[in-house]
Amino acid sequence: MMDPLSEVVRFLHPRAVFANVVSGKGNWAVRYSRYGLPSFCIMLEGSALLVVDGHEPISISAGDFILLPSTPGFMLSSFAPVPPVYLNPHDIAGGSDELRYGEQGGAPDMKSLGGTFLFDCVDPGLLMSLLPDVVHVQGSTRLQQLVQMVGEESAVQKPGSDFMLSRLVDLLLVEAMRSKTTESAPPGLLRGLGDERLAPALRQMHAHVEHPWTVDQLGKAAALSRSAFFERFTRTVGVAPMEYLLAWRMRVAQELLRRDGLSISDVAERVGYGSASSFSFAFSRHVGQSPSRYARGHRSSQSG
Repeated sequence: MMDPLSEVVRFLHPRAVFANVVSGKGNWAVRYSRYGLPSFCIMLEGSALLVVDGHEPISISAGDFILLPSTPGFMLSSFAPVPPVYLNPHDIAGGSDELRYGEQGGAPDMKSLGGTFLFDCVDPGLLMSLLPDVVHVQGSTRLQQLVQMVGEESAVQKPGSDFMLSRLVDLLLVEAMRSKTTESAPPGLLRGLGDERLAPALRQMHAHVEHPWTVDQLGKAAALSRSAFFERFTRTVGVAPMEYLLAWRMRVAQELLRRDGLSISDVAERVGYGSASSFSFAFSRHVGQSPSRYARGHRSSQSG
Protein backbone atom coordinates (compact mmCIF):
# COMPACT_ATOMS: atom_id res chain seq x y z
CA MET A 1 0.00 0.00 0.00
CA MET A 2 1.55 3.29 -1.13
CA ASP A 3 1.52 6.05 1.50
CA PRO A 4 0.35 9.56 0.53
CA LEU A 5 3.82 11.15 0.50
CA SER A 6 5.26 8.44 -1.74
CA GLU A 7 2.27 8.83 -4.03
CA VAL A 8 2.82 12.58 -4.30
CA VAL A 9 6.50 12.11 -5.20
CA ARG A 10 5.55 9.47 -7.76
CA PHE A 11 3.06 11.86 -9.32
CA LEU A 12 5.63 14.66 -9.44
CA HIS A 13 8.04 12.49 -11.47
CA PRO A 14 11.03 14.50 -10.23
CA ARG A 15 14.28 14.75 -12.08
CA ALA A 16 17.12 17.10 -11.20
CA VAL A 17 19.11 19.23 -13.59
CA PHE A 18 22.20 20.30 -11.73
CA ALA A 19 23.28 23.86 -12.35
CA ASN A 20 26.70 24.44 -10.84
CA VAL A 21 29.08 23.95 -8.00
CA VAL A 22 29.15 27.36 -6.31
CA SER A 23 32.09 28.39 -4.15
CA GLY A 24 33.13 31.58 -2.39
CA LYS A 25 36.17 33.00 -0.66
CA GLY A 26 36.64 36.22 1.28
CA ASN A 27 33.86 38.82 1.11
CA TRP A 28 31.33 38.34 -1.67
CA ALA A 29 27.62 38.58 -2.48
CA VAL A 30 25.46 37.51 -5.43
CA ARG A 31 21.90 38.57 -6.09
CA TYR A 32 19.73 36.24 -8.18
CA SER A 33 16.55 37.47 -9.84
CA ARG A 34 13.33 35.47 -9.61
CA TYR A 35 13.56 32.04 -11.27
CA GLY A 36 10.05 30.66 -10.78
CA LEU A 37 11.03 26.97 -10.89
CA PRO A 38 11.76 24.74 -7.88
CA SER A 39 15.44 24.90 -6.99
CA PHE A 40 17.71 23.64 -4.24
CA CYS A 41 21.04 24.36 -2.60
CA ILE A 42 23.13 21.70 -0.88
CA MET A 43 25.84 23.09 1.38
CA LEU A 44 28.95 20.93 1.03
CA GLU A 45 31.54 22.99 2.94
CA GLY A 46 31.66 26.15 5.06
CA SER A 47 28.74 28.51 5.56
CA ALA A 48 26.94 31.45 3.92
CA LEU A 49 24.08 33.88 4.42
CA LEU A 50 20.88 33.38 2.45
CA VAL A 51 18.29 36.14 2.12
CA VAL A 52 15.14 35.16 0.21
CA ASP A 53 12.82 37.99 -0.81
CA GLY A 54 10.13 38.47 1.83
CA HIS A 55 11.90 36.36 4.46
CA GLU A 56 14.37 36.86 7.27
CA PRO A 57 18.06 36.09 6.57
CA ILE A 58 19.17 32.58 7.46
CA SER A 59 22.64 31.17 8.01
CA ILE A 60 23.30 27.93 6.14
CA SER A 61 26.17 25.56 6.91
CA ALA A 62 27.71 22.33 5.66
CA GLY A 63 25.13 19.55 5.65
CA ASP A 64 22.14 21.90 5.23
CA PHE A 65 19.60 21.53 2.44
CA ILE A 66 17.59 24.45 1.09
CA LEU A 67 14.55 23.99 -1.14
CA LEU A 68 12.78 26.94 -2.77
CA PRO A 69 9.59 25.54 -4.37
CA SER A 70 9.02 28.64 -6.52
CA THR A 71 12.47 30.33 -6.24
CA PRO A 72 11.76 34.03 -5.77
CA GLY A 73 14.66 36.50 -5.92
CA PHE A 74 17.34 35.89 -3.31
CA MET A 75 20.86 36.84 -2.26
CA LEU A 76 23.65 34.48 -1.23
CA SER A 77 26.69 36.00 0.43
CA SER A 78 29.49 35.88 2.93
CA PHE A 79 28.70 37.42 6.29
CA ALA A 80 30.43 40.75 5.61
CA PRO A 81 28.21 43.29 3.80
CA VAL A 82 29.47 43.99 0.25
CA PRO A 83 27.72 45.18 -2.93
CA PRO A 84 26.22 42.16 -4.71
CA VAL A 85 26.89 40.92 -8.22
CA TYR A 86 23.55 40.66 -10.05
CA LEU A 87 22.83 37.42 -11.91
CA ASN A 88 19.99 35.97 -13.97
CA PRO A 89 19.49 32.32 -12.93
CA HIS A 90 18.19 31.46 -16.41
CA ASP A 91 21.65 32.31 -17.79
CA ILE A 92 23.37 29.98 -15.32
CA ALA A 93 21.14 26.93 -14.99
CA GLY A 94 22.50 23.88 -16.76
CA GLY A 95 26.10 25.04 -16.89
CA SER A 96 28.93 22.72 -15.98
CA ASP A 97 31.60 25.17 -14.80
CA GLU A 98 32.12 25.99 -11.16
CA LEU A 99 30.97 29.48 -10.17
CA ARG A 100 33.52 31.19 -7.93
CA TYR A 101 32.61 34.32 -5.98
CA GLY A 102 34.96 36.66 -4.16
CA GLU A 103 38.67 35.87 -4.22
CA GLN A 104 39.51 33.61 -7.15
CA GLY A 105 42.63 31.93 -5.77
CA GLY A 106 43.08 29.46 -2.94
CA ALA A 107 40.79 27.00 -1.23
CA PRO A 108 37.21 28.26 -0.91
CA ASP A 109 35.60 29.19 2.40
CA MET A 110 32.25 27.88 1.14
CA LYS A 111 31.22 25.30 -1.41
CA SER A 112 27.68 24.37 -2.37
CA LEU A 113 25.81 22.58 -5.12
CA GLY A 114 22.87 24.36 -6.69
CA GLY A 115 20.30 22.77 -8.94
CA THR A 116 16.85 22.88 -10.41
CA PHE A 117 14.04 20.38 -10.04
CA LEU A 118 12.09 19.61 -13.17
CA PHE A 119 8.85 17.67 -12.82
CA ASP A 120 7.14 15.63 -15.50
CA CYS A 121 3.73 15.86 -13.90
CA VAL A 122 0.18 16.96 -14.63
CA ASP A 123 0.22 19.66 -11.96
CA PRO A 124 3.51 21.62 -11.74
CA GLY A 125 2.11 23.64 -8.86
CA LEU A 126 1.65 20.55 -6.67
CA LEU A 127 4.99 20.94 -4.88
CA MET A 128 4.43 24.67 -4.31
CA SER A 129 1.02 23.96 -2.78
CA LEU A 130 2.53 21.48 -0.31
CA LEU A 131 5.52 23.37 1.05
CA PRO A 132 6.35 26.77 2.52
CA ASP A 133 8.27 29.28 0.38
CA VAL A 134 11.58 28.36 2.03
CA VAL A 135 12.43 24.87 3.25
CA HIS A 136 15.59 24.76 5.38
CA VAL A 137 16.48 21.31 6.67
CA GLN A 138 19.38 21.06 9.12
CA GLY A 139 20.54 18.79 11.90
CA SER A 140 19.31 15.66 10.14
CA THR A 141 21.81 12.80 10.17
CA ARG A 142 20.05 11.15 7.25
CA LEU A 143 20.11 14.38 5.29
CA GLN A 144 23.80 14.94 5.99
CA GLN A 145 24.55 11.42 4.73
CA LEU A 146 22.65 12.15 1.52
CA VAL A 147 24.42 15.52 1.13
CA GLN A 148 27.79 13.80 1.58
CA MET A 149 26.92 11.27 -1.13
CA VAL A 150 25.80 14.05 -3.46
CA GLY A 151 29.09 15.84 -2.88
CA GLU A 152 31.07 12.70 -3.62
CA GLU A 153 29.13 11.99 -6.81
CA SER A 154 29.45 15.57 -8.08
CA ALA A 155 33.19 15.77 -7.30
CA VAL A 156 34.18 12.74 -9.40
CA GLN A 157 32.22 12.01 -12.55
CA LYS A 158 32.10 8.22 -12.50
CA PRO A 159 30.02 6.07 -14.86
CA GLY A 160 26.39 6.32 -13.82
CA SER A 161 26.86 9.60 -11.92
CA ASP A 162 23.92 11.32 -13.61
CA PHE A 163 21.59 8.48 -12.58
CA MET A 164 22.98 8.39 -9.04
CA LEU A 165 22.64 12.16 -8.62
CA SER A 166 19.05 12.19 -9.86
CA ARG A 167 18.09 9.42 -7.41
CA LEU A 168 19.91 11.08 -4.51
CA VAL A 169 18.10 14.34 -5.17
CA ASP A 170 14.80 12.41 -5.22
CA LEU A 171 15.67 11.21 -1.73
CA LEU A 172 16.59 14.73 -0.62
CA LEU A 173 13.20 15.93 -1.84
CA VAL A 174 11.39 13.25 0.16
CA GLU A 175 13.46 14.02 3.26
CA ALA A 176 12.69 17.73 2.90
CA MET A 177 8.97 17.02 2.57
CA ARG A 178 9.07 14.70 5.57
CA SER A 179 10.60 17.48 7.63
CA LYS A 180 7.59 19.69 6.89
CA THR A 181 4.79 17.39 8.04
CA THR A 182 4.30 19.93 10.82
CA GLU A 183 2.53 23.19 11.45
CA SER A 184 5.28 24.97 9.50
CA ALA A 185 3.80 23.61 6.27
CA PRO A 186 0.95 25.55 4.65
CA PRO A 187 -2.53 24.01 4.93
CA GLY A 188 -2.49 20.86 2.85
CA LEU A 189 -1.47 17.22 2.75
CA LEU A 190 1.85 17.59 4.57
CA ARG A 191 0.31 19.42 7.51
CA GLY A 192 -2.48 16.86 7.57
CA LEU A 193 0.03 14.00 7.69
CA GLY A 194 1.63 15.69 10.70
CA ASP A 195 -1.68 15.53 12.58
CA GLU A 196 -1.87 12.19 14.39
CA ARG A 197 -5.67 12.12 14.14
CA LEU A 198 -5.97 13.13 10.49
CA ALA A 199 -3.06 11.06 9.18
CA PRO A 200 -4.92 7.70 9.36
CA ALA A 201 -7.88 9.14 7.47
CA LEU A 202 -5.61 10.63 4.79
CA ARG A 203 -3.77 7.34 4.40
CA GLN A 204 -7.09 5.53 3.93
CA MET A 205 -8.30 8.06 1.35
CA HIS A 206 -5.10 7.68 -0.68
CA ALA A 207 -4.85 3.91 -0.34
CA HIS A 208 -8.47 3.34 -1.39
CA VAL A 209 -9.34 6.29 -3.60
CA GLU A 210 -12.04 4.21 -5.27
CA HIS A 211 -13.96 3.65 -2.00
CA PRO A 212 -17.25 5.59 -1.59
CA TRP A 213 -16.02 7.46 1.47
CA THR A 214 -18.31 9.47 3.71
CA VAL A 215 -17.33 12.06 6.31
CA ASP A 216 -18.67 9.71 8.99
CA GLN A 217 -16.36 6.87 7.87
CA LEU A 218 -13.34 9.16 7.69
CA GLY A 219 -14.17 10.58 11.10
CA LYS A 220 -14.14 7.06 12.55
CA ALA A 221 -10.71 6.45 10.98
CA ALA A 222 -9.53 9.59 12.76
CA ALA A 223 -11.27 8.63 16.03
CA LEU A 224 -13.24 11.89 15.89
CA SER A 225 -16.90 12.77 15.68
CA ARG A 226 -18.21 13.76 12.27
CA SER A 227 -18.32 17.47 13.10
CA ALA A 228 -14.94 17.52 14.89
CA PHE A 229 -13.30 15.68 11.99
CA PHE A 230 -14.84 17.98 9.38
CA GLU A 231 -13.69 21.12 11.22
CA ARG A 232 -10.20 19.82 11.97
CA PHE A 233 -9.65 18.49 8.45
CA THR A 234 -10.87 21.69 6.80
CA ARG A 235 -8.68 23.87 9.03
CA THR A 236 -5.55 21.73 8.67
CA VAL A 237 -5.75 20.63 5.05
CA GLY A 238 -7.36 23.82 3.77
CA VAL A 239 -10.40 22.25 2.09
CA ALA A 240 -13.33 20.10 3.21
CA PRO A 241 -12.77 16.31 3.21
CA MET A 242 -14.96 15.54 0.19
CA GLU A 243 -13.45 18.45 -1.75
CA TYR A 244 -9.96 17.09 -1.03
CA LEU A 245 -11.02 13.58 -2.07
CA LEU A 246 -12.49 14.88 -5.33
CA ALA A 247 -9.32 16.83 -6.14
CA TRP A 248 -7.13 13.83 -5.46
CA ARG A 249 -9.35 11.53 -7.53
CA MET A 250 -8.99 13.94 -10.44
CA ARG A 251 -5.19 14.00 -10.06
CA VAL A 252 -5.14 10.19 -10.10
CA ALA A 253 -7.44 10.19 -13.13
CA GLN A 254 -5.22 12.63 -15.01
CA GLU A 255 -2.20 10.44 -14.30
CA LEU A 256 -4.00 7.32 -15.51
CA LEU A 257 -5.29 9.02 -18.66
CA ARG A 258 -1.93 10.38 -19.72
CA ARG A 259 0.24 7.40 -18.87
CA ASP A 260 -1.63 4.10 -18.87
CA GLY A 261 -3.81 4.34 -21.95
CA LEU A 262 -6.83 2.98 -20.07
CA SER A 263 -10.39 3.35 -21.28
CA ILE A 264 -12.58 6.06 -19.74
CA SER A 265 -14.70 3.44 -17.99
CA ASP A 266 -11.60 1.75 -16.51
CA VAL A 267 -10.33 5.08 -15.19
CA ALA A 268 -13.77 5.90 -13.79
CA GLU A 269 -13.87 2.61 -11.87
CA ARG A 270 -10.35 3.10 -10.50
CA VAL A 271 -11.21 6.48 -9.01
CA GLY A 272 -14.56 5.51 -7.52
CA TYR A 273 -17.20 6.34 -10.12
CA GLY A 274 -19.97 3.91 -10.97
CA SER A 275 -20.28 5.00 -14.58
CA ALA A 276 -18.18 6.62 -17.27
CA SER A 277 -20.76 9.36 -17.72
CA SER A 278 -20.74 10.48 -14.08
CA PHE A 279 -16.92 10.44 -14.09
CA SER A 280 -16.78 12.41 -17.34
CA PHE A 281 -19.09 15.05 -15.91
CA ALA A 282 -17.00 15.42 -12.72
CA PHE A 283 -13.71 15.42 -14.65
CA SER A 284 -14.91 18.04 -17.13
CA ARG A 285 -16.06 20.35 -14.33
CA HIS A 286 -12.81 19.97 -12.39
CA VAL A 287 -10.23 19.92 -15.20
CA GLY A 288 -12.01 22.03 -17.82
CA GLN A 289 -12.11 19.43 -20.60
CA SER A 290 -13.50 15.96 -21.12
CA PRO A 291 -11.43 12.88 -20.21
CA SER A 292 -11.23 11.74 -23.84
CA ARG A 293 -10.00 15.14 -25.02
CA TYR A 294 -7.51 15.32 -22.17
CA ALA A 295 -6.15 11.85 -23.00
CA ARG A 296 -5.86 12.62 -26.74
CA GLY A 297 -4.02 15.85 -26.02
CA HIS A 298 -1.42 14.20 -23.82
CA ARG A 299 -0.92 11.22 -26.12
CA SER A 300 -0.32 13.51 -29.09
CA SER A 301 2.14 15.67 -27.13
CA GLN A 302 4.07 12.57 -26.00
CA SER A 303 4.19 11.12 -29.54
CA GLY A 304 5.31 14.48 -30.89
